[in-house]
Amino acid sequence: MARQESDREDLLREATALVERAELMIPGEPEPVTVGFRRDSSLSIYFGGDPVYQFNTAGELRRAFADGLLYKAERGRLVQLSRERSETEVSLVRQELSDARTNAFLAAAQTRLAKLDESLAAGEFQTSGQVPAEGDVPARVRDWLRAHVGTLTVANRPNTR
Repeated sequence: MARQESDREDLLREATALVERAELMIPGEPEPVTVGFRRDSSLSIYFGGDPVYQFNTAGELRRAFADGLLYKAERGRLVQLSRERSETEVSLVRQELSDARTNAFLAAAQTRLAKLDESLAAGEFQTSGQVPAEGDVPARVRDWLRAHVGTLTVANRPNTR
């Protein structure tokens, strides 16, 4: 893991693992929202640099970054990973979230995703870039959100499958 972190500056250009991706300007969002799908159709959503939600092919939350902390799925539970730095290394400290904290985390994610869904459904967004240019990533994201918002669950593992 890198000793120094940098902001996610140009996800549209740099997130090449997301073979279909778009950068959206959404009313009420202070930063662009970058959305994209991997080859296996798993979705990632970046609300600027924080929060970030990554899902597997079944639509389950597999990884997240929120409030400066990393989260990953393990056996259907969320595990928080916090960085601890020393003079010579960075280590990750693992803490499994309680059911109450997991439910609160999922509720916050649901709220954010529902607002994104509402903006997309109402056409209240601007696409500032898309790869490939001829696709319709916002429509694909809207379909995904309609199928999964309200039923978010935690994956068994942090992988996409």
